[in-house]
Amino acid sequence: MFMNRRDFVRRCGGIALGVAGAAGALAAHAAEEAPDQFILRVSNEVLDTIRADKSLQSGDIAKIIALVDSKIMPYVDFQRMTASAVGPAWRKATPEQRQRLQQEFKTLLVRTYAGALTQVSDQQIVLKPMRASAQDKEVVVRSEIRGGKGDPVQLDYRLEKAPGEGPGWKIYDLNVMGVWLVDTYRGQFSQEINAKGIDGLIASLAERNKANAGGSRKG
Repeated sequence: MFMNRRDFVRRCGGIALGVAGAAGALAAHAAEEAPDQFILRVSNEVLDTIRADKSLQSGDIAKIIALVDSKIMPYVDFQRMTASAVGPAWRKATPEQRQRLQQEFKTLLVRTYAGALTQVSDQQIVLKPMRASAQDKEVVVRSEIRGGKGDPVQLDYRLEKAPGEGPGWKIYDLNVMGVWLVDTYRGQFSQEINAKGIDGLIASLAERNKANAGGSRKG
């Protein structure tokens, strides 16, 4: 039902969101860094962590989910990501519906991207030239994943300058091989909302997450 582009997820998803995994430890430095250097440095930190942890490499799903949930998701602007994916219907949703949407969408992404973390091997992140000024509050960082099997994979990030304390930048969307994650989900969510309303979308997400949890236990 959701996200038929399985290659989109499995080849790159863990690395894509994984760049923020080291952001907690690097928060003081991140505020001083250019966004592309921030992406490069924390990407390498996360890749090194995965390569050094055999339980992550072997597919310990409980540990992988805990890693994604605690080390990655706090450094993503998840409310903005969810609102963008839901589209115009977000403005009409009640506070309770918005909370449920964020909860179920987060669970979907955590379990989806957890599987990609087990596939990290000898990949490297190569940055492309930045097209932004030091005053920009929102930027796009463009990169490629090279190494491993297959051709280089396009991997771009939309970042926003985080206000106040904490990491200097937050991710609110990502692009793998020309496909922006939020746009992909927005089309799928729109179909559900048109057919069944906001509550129908929440129910569909919950059903998908329940099925994913069952598959994880079997794995």
